[in-house]
Amino acid sequence: MLELKNVYFTVQEREENSGGLRNIIDGINFTFEDGKFYAITGPNGSGKTTLAKLIMGVNPVSQGAIIFKGQDISAWTITERAKAGIAYSFQQPARFKGITFRDLLTVATGIEDENKLLEILSRVGICPLSFLDKEVDAKLSGGEIKKIELAITIAANPKLAIYDEPDTGIDLWTIGPMVSLLKKELAENHTTTIVVSHNRAFLEAADVVMIINSGKVVYSGNLEGALPLLDDLSVCTYRDSCEGDRDAGCYR
Repeated sequence: MLELKNVYFTVQEREENSGGLRNIIDGINFTFEDGKFYAITGPNGSGKTTLAKLIMGVNPVSQGAIIFKGQDISAWTITERAKAGIAYSFQQPARFKGITFRDLLTVATGIEDENKLLEILSRVGICPLSFLDKEVDAKLSGGEIKKIELAITIAANPKLAIYDEPDTGIDLWTIGPMVSLLKKELAENHTTTIVVSHNRAFLEAADVVMIINSGKVVYSGNLEGALPLLDDLSVCTYRDSCEGDRDAGCYR
């Protein structure tokens, strides 16, 4: 499905007169198999989101190759990758004053038929009558804006879906249904799913947990095998909702 071959992303160090380069992604080799659920986690600043953006084409690879369904897409634009079946859900979705969800969904999917739009909303658990004509602006809650982002991503029926910190800004009660939704889409549409997250619910749902540290893959496998590294690497700085208790939903 998706193969990363010796992928690097290199940036200039910010310090004045340093003249040095730093590898944010440092020679990653990894294959994402068709129809599996992957959870990418690791310490803050380890390169998780950067890797996701490299796959989508938001950032260009500095070295190496990204192979999607047998084709080298390293030089492809975001639009070309989207047309090929790759979708990306941002950690902080955009809000647009004066644009309704109906307008945004129509632009994103090309669908104008209201019944089809309502079907999409139903798939992500949104009440269609109360939501379709809401403006996508600052008045929406974090959970509502996340549902919009999920609806747009899922409506594209992607072959590969990437979700960057999908639990950001939403309450704990929303996470379980979100995990169930992504698993259902994977099962019904055979969508290879990559979720960047610290949240235990996503890690437990994943077929493969991938830990990144300092731009390198330091582990890939089941959650049980990942637990010692998750403790050692301080993957998650407890969010307020965790209240210092692992059972509340985060690994540190």
